[in-house]
This record gives sequence, C-alpha cells and structure tokens, in this order.
Amino acid sequence: MPFLFASRRAQRCLLAFTCWGIAVPSIADDVLMSRVHQFLFDATQALGEEVAINVRPPSPHLPACIDPTPFFPNANQPPLGRVSVGVRCGADQRQIRYLQAHVEVVGRYVVASRDIERGTLITRDMLIEQQGNLSALSSQTLVHAEDVIGKVAQRSLRSGAPFLDYAVQSPALVARGQRVTVLAEGPAFRVSREGEALDSGALGEQVRVRFGQREIVTARVVESATLVVDF
Repeated sequence: MPFLFASRRAQRCLLAFTCWGIAVPSIADDVLMSRVHQFLFDATQALGEEVAINVRPPSPHLPACIDPTPFFPNANQPPLGRVSVGVRCGADQRQIRYLQAHVEVVGRYVVASRDIERGTLITRDMLIEQQGNLSALSSQTLVHAEDVIGKVAQRSLRSGAPFLDYAVQSPALVARGQRVTVLAEGPAFRVSREGEALDSGALGEQVRVRFGQREIVTARVVESATLVVDF
C-alpha cells in the first residue's frame, strides 16, 4: 500500500483505519489502533510537517487489549521507518503486546554546503538545510545544525552529504599528558587538585587523571583543562 503524505492539518485523515488494507475487526482493536496511531503522531510532531503512519493490525487470535497504553521498547528509538511499539493492556497494565508500524516524515535536515576536509572545525556557513524523507536517512544522521556546529569532521565530507554522528566529534578540551585541574565539590566542601590527564577528552567525557605516582581518578571534562569528579 503506497504512503500518502499529508500536512499536519490532514493528520486526522491519516488516523482513519486503512492500515495495510485490512478492516479493524472489533471495537477493542479500533481503540488499540487509534491509541498507537496517536502515540506515533505525537512522537513525530517535532520532526517535520508531513507524516504518514501505517500500523499493522494485531493478530485476531490475541485477546482484546483493554485500556491500551503505548510505549517505545527502546527509549532511544527514533520514530522513523520500521518501528516497534509496545502496548500495556488491562487495568493493572501487566499484559504487554507489540505492534509493528512504518512511519515516514518529510522534514528539514542539514547537509554540507561544500566539501569539508577531515579535521575541519565545522561552522554555520558550512551547512545548508534541505527537505526530504527523514525515514530514508541513516539512524545516525544529525538533522539539527546545533548538533553539528562546533564539532570536528572525523572524515572528509562531500558537498550535499548529511552529517552522521560517527563522522563528527566534539573538539578535545583536554589532551593526554596535559596538566589539568580536578574539582571535587559537596554540600560543605570544595577541593581542587592538579594532576596529569591520561586520556584526551571532549566536553562531558570521562577522563582518567593521575595524581603523583599511584593515585588515579576518573573525572568529567567541563571546560578547557578543567574536570569535575561526580559524586
């Protein structure tokens, strides 16, 4: 069954049960399908202006799902392409079943405005927006400019290419062998020590730091040459 894209105004039309060309066999399944459709639609609101949702109906051999509550089995799962949706059923929500769906969203995403060499610090003028089917992109694609600007290209990028998470990296604020300051804070104390970084690290990354000959701690990078021990 071909997908028909529609604007947000036509969203209600897409919630009509034409899924996979199969009629919904019961009122309980009608409610289940409606909840899953709405759940997926809400999850895609911020992604684009056009959406098409196809949900495979539940098996007719399964008992009715009362008071269905959809959820994503994988919290980090992007609601694009083939999607698995878990549904809790019953008054105690202990019964769980899974429905399969396919979601397509037309939205905007950033691509390289020109060829970018490996090791280049990416700036705003190196990006341009274009519109397309987001579900056709890799799950590793960074669609927002703020997720790309200020990072360093880890490989050469061609003009028009999307930015993949593994192809860019935050610049290192701490270098291996560098003298760094490590802060430890609590409700009634603040301790600052100097040590040697045993790893390089970008903002937010964990780095090992050595004090003296034997003592080694792991601390989080917060700014250039400064780390914090989290309690």
